[in-house]
Amino acid sequence: MRNTHVWKTTTADGEKREVRAEKFGKRWRVQAKVKGDAAWTYYDDPLVEDLIELRDVLFRKYQRKHLSYEDLAAVEKMITDRGGSWEQTQT
Repeated sequence: MRNTHVWKTTTADGEKREVRAEKFGKRWRVQAKVKGDAAWTYYDDPLVEDLIELRDVLFRKYQRKHLSYEDLAAVEKMITDRGGSWEQTQT
């Protein structure tokens, strides 16, 4: 079963960027595209910033009981494995 999450951000240059994260099996696949680009960029090692944003999206879904804790914990582990931290983003 596919588990897809989409969000949009603005780059430092002011361009709109769409990011998609999809879980298939136990593997996360992250892709991104800047508005105007024809093709998606697929990340074997997603950016820590994208993983932190994914964690925030998943946490909101988890609070509403639309997501399992295992999915949230897997992304948190990916962040810490890459030396990142999501705690500073919580308010």
